[in-house]
Order: sequence, then C-alpha cells, then structure tokens
Amino acid sequence: ISEPDALGPWAVGRTTFTVVDPDRDNRSLEVDAWYPVDPDDAGGPPSFYNLIFTEIVSEVAFDEPPVSAEGPFPMVVFSHGNNGVRFQSYFLTEHLASHGMIVVAPDHSGNTAFDLIFPSPPFQASDRPLDVSLLITRMLQRSIDVADPFYGRVDPSRIGVAGHSFGGFTTLAMATGLQDVPPDPRVSAIMPISPASSSFSDEDLAEITLPMLVLGGTSDVTTPIDPQSVRPFAFASSRPRYRVDVEKAGHGSFTNICDIYAALLPFVDPVLLEFLLGNFEEGCAPELIPIEEAHRITNLYAVSFFSRDLVEDPRSTRYLTPGRVRKAGRPVRVCVVNGGGSSSGR
Repeated sequence: ISEPDALGPWAVGRTTFTVVDPDRDNRSLEVDAWYPVDPDDAGGPPSFYNLIFTEIVSEVAFDEPPVSAEGPFPMVVFSHGNNGVRFQSYFLTEHLASHGMIVVAPDHSGNTAFDLIFPSPPFQASDRPLDVSLLITRMLQRSIDVADPFYGRVDPSRIGVAGHSFGGFTTLAMATGLQDVPPDPRVSAIMPISPASSSFSDEDLAEITLPMLVLGGTSDVTTPIDPQSVRPFAFASSRPRYRVDVEKAGHGSFTNICDIYAALLPFVDPVLLEFLLGNFEEGCAPELIPIEEAHRITNLYAVSFFSRDLVEDPRSTRYLTPGRVRKAGRPVRVCVVNGGGSSSGR
C-alpha cells in the first residue's frame, strides 16, 4: 500500500481535449485529463506541458496510453488560479491519478496566462463554476459512450473538486452557488487551496455541507490564511471539515511555478515573465518552505482527503488527525471538526 505522499500503484496517462458549451456562445475550454494506467500499458512517450516558448517533459505521465480497465474511478476536477493554466499544479494532478483517480482540469477561457498575451474571450466569475459543471457533464457522457476511451471509467457518485486561489473560490462556489449559478449536487467533496473566499458571506459559507479540506500557507500574502482559509473553515457546516496550514508556504507553493519559471527564463524576457508569473517569489523565495516539501505535504493531504471521501478508504483518515501530525513532526497545523467536536494540533 502506497503512502499518500508517495506515488501510488497506478502508472499515469494524460490526454488533452476540447470541450464546447453551446449554451454560452460556444465557449471553448482546453482540458487536460490525468488518469490511472494499468502496468502492462505503462510506457511510450512521456507527456509534456506546452508553454508556447518551450515545454516541460513530465517525469510521471505518459502520452495517451489506455485508461486502466479497473474503473470506474473517482473523478476530481481541478480549477486553476487567476491568470493561471490548467496544468499549473501538475505535481498534484499527476499524483492523484497515480492513486486511482481521474483528474480533469480546464483552462478557464478568458482568465488564463495565455489570455495575458493573446486576445481573450469575454469572461466573468460565474463562468468558472459553469466550466466545472460542464466538464463533469462531459466526462459523465464520455463514460457512457461505448466508443469513448473513458467508457465505464468515471463513477458519477464519487466526484470531487479542488482548486487554487481563484480556483479555490471556484471550488467553494461548487458547494455554495454563485450569483445565478446553483451548487452542483453531483459534487461530493471539495478541497479549496489558498482560496480567494472574501466575496462569500458568512451565510454563503454556512451553506457548505460537503466534506471539505482547506489548505493554505502561513506566508501567503495574496490570500492570507486569516481570513481566506479561516472563514470557510469556521462558517461551513461540513462534517467532517479540515484546515491544514503549511508553515512558511507562500501563495505559489501549491503550484509548479518554480518549474515553469525555470523552463521559460531562457526564452522570455524577465520583465514579461514576471508579468506572466506575478507571484513567482511567493513560491520560490529562499525564506519559504522548499517547494518540493510543500508539494509533498499537499499530495499527502489531498490523497488522504479524497481517498477518505471518494475512494472510500477508511485507512486514510489517520493521516488527517492532529495526533498524527504531532507524531510525524510535520511543519503544519491541522484543525478538524467532525461529528464529535473539534480538535487541532501541530
């Protein structure tokens, strides 16, 4: 049995496709999917992340091998941050797939890093939860199409959402609703990461009843833990709900921003690069937790949480307890509210 912070038992595949929404002027979303692959199918060319000027070759994901026949699998939709990109946290999306989850992530058209360079389509905040719901619908349709590679692979009863920053806002919106966009009843667990939660009222947050884990960094100055993580955790009605504060983690510590910056630096003027990756220092500065450690901790809690609520593996719960944190000596503080009350620990 793999530990949550180690790669799981599955090999990982990745494919990219386009989803179009005819109900929103044919809004088009570029989408990545990471998925479990059987050992016999593991191999072939690696997947790579296209940064326009260059690319990052994945050390984990292969390029479009067959989806494991052992499904149906739980599915997690990942929502990127403001002016981010769908694969901004590929360390996490690949890792979840290695633990037996299908992970899909859209580019929120009009709000990506590419839109800072090229003409962008119209965009409003309510597009984001609608994008996530559209992607859930499309993946469930693919899972009942006998001619589709994802046929029979997605379990409609086990769907989670995770997201970073504006994607954390999007994740919360899937449970609270946003403006005229209602909550999506197909979602059964949420993990907002460094969420931008200020625009949700206390009453909005109290509407959240889904199992929830809020992850943030104590050195985040873009979406500080207090109030951006504290309020959702305090006001949600979820049982259980968790808050994990990572010591000395910045806003970008939960992304692959350092890898993306290093890959682009030989090809892009540093001034333009800083414009495109505005919070680079909030992930890669030397005074922060090493980003590899932030990634390991993120993977540990993401796999443990989604394994508990989507994979339905009760063994994962032990990694979510404050007592386990104290015993392991991790640089985190964990707060928990469950049916029996609340607890916390470092």
